[in-house]
Amino acid sequence: MLDTKSVTRAMEILKKAKRVTCMCHRNPDGDALGAITGAAQLVEANFPGVIVSLACVDPVPPTFSFLPFAQRVLAEINPTDGDVFIFVDAAEPKLTEYHERFPQIFGGAWPSVCFDHHPTNTQFAAVNIVVPDASSTCEVLVDFADLAGWQLTPDIATSLLTGVYTDTGGLLHSNTTARVYRTVARLLRSGAAQRMIVTHVFRTAKLSTLRLWGRVLEKIGVTQERGAISALTEEDFRATGAEYSELTGAIDYVNAIPGMRFSLILSERGGKVKGSLRTLRDDVDVSKMAATFQGGGHRKAAGFALQGKLKPEVRWKVEQ
Repeated sequence: MLDTKSVTRAMEILKKAKRVTCMCHRNPDGDALGAITGAAQLVEANFPGVIVSLACVDPVPPTFSFLPFAQRVLAEINPTDGDVFIFVDAAEPKLTEYHERFPQIFGGAWPSVCFDHHPTNTQFAAVNIVVPDASSTCEVLVDFADLAGWQLTPDIATSLLTGVYTDTGGLLHSNTTARVYRTVARLLRSGAAQRMIVTHVFRTAKLSTLRLWGRVLEKIGVTQERGAISALTEEDFRATGAEYSELTGAIDYVNAIPGMRFSLILSERGGKVKGSLRTLRDDVDVSKMAATFQGGGHRKAAGFALQGKLKPEVRWKVEQ
């Protein structure tokens, strides 16, 4: 449930805005992009005359180019007086990668609202609307729009349903609650283009993506702790012709191996190593595992990023 006081405070901030910049985390996924485009449309529809822009340090992956406003997502921002920032799906400032160049917009001093569903959210905005038990940030935005009395157009509903679908794995993950189904029904009634979402997100794959995923599956190893781990180097991306964003979704196949306690994909990305963690078990908290590497996320889905590169290691053991 949303805190009505926070909703009221958020509305007061938005009513005073001259310009609104909606911002999401780097390497945007379906929930981040659904939320940033959905939030931008909601503001534009309900505050005529306000200039709305969308910001992300990384470009929109081709998979999500169908989203309304996707072509308006740009990397450059220029904060000025009268601006309001809406942060979506980002648990902490560093995930946006704008925190070093524009530290003034974080920390709550600048007029800002954060919509998120990560329990590790650091409450860095002036108003923080964070619902840890929500399936996605887009689900939080649906509840906010309803409490604010805002109408959901078909385009807005399409953006928000994309986030709900992707963060629940097409309604297959354990975070698919009865509330999620009610949210999906709400968005479908509002005209969300369900078939278009399913076609672009779940039933379309580039040849380079399939080749990259093939390397992920080929390299799977199982640890003594019953963890399924795979790793990709920069050379794997070059050899397959795949972009970093095309790795999204591969972790679910690694996580499907029976009997595993957790799954992990490590990938080199421009001088960093990113780790994506998943589990299907209730007695494993991968967010705690990610936290040991300054990462975070949810109990069953988390991630981290470290400076460095991958170095293969071979171990042999003789048993008698």
